[in-house]
Amino acid sequence: MPKPVPELVDPEMVDDENPEWTDEMFARARPAAEVMGEAFMARARKPGRPIALSPKAPVTIRFDAAVARHLRASGKGWQTRVNDALARLISEGAL
Repeated sequence: MPKPVPELVDPEMVDDENPEWTDEMFARARPAAEVMGEAFMARARKPGRPIALSPKAPVTIRFDAAVARHLRASGKGWQTRVNDALARLISEGAL
């Protein structure tokens, strides 16, 4: 049987399975590393973007204005397409 909800509390915001923490709960809380152990924490995913298998190197390159306009006009992903075209030329020995 659910507990009665005080009138000042919005009943839509009450969650019996996840109650608001009390001061006693905060006092007993411990860091995740202490509870889970070092082995678990070492495997825990770090925040941010996953590490790429073949990371890209940031570069600055200067194109003729018409070339830059044409590449950008080709839409989203134009830098990846330029990278792929250059990689293909390199693998074919053209560069």
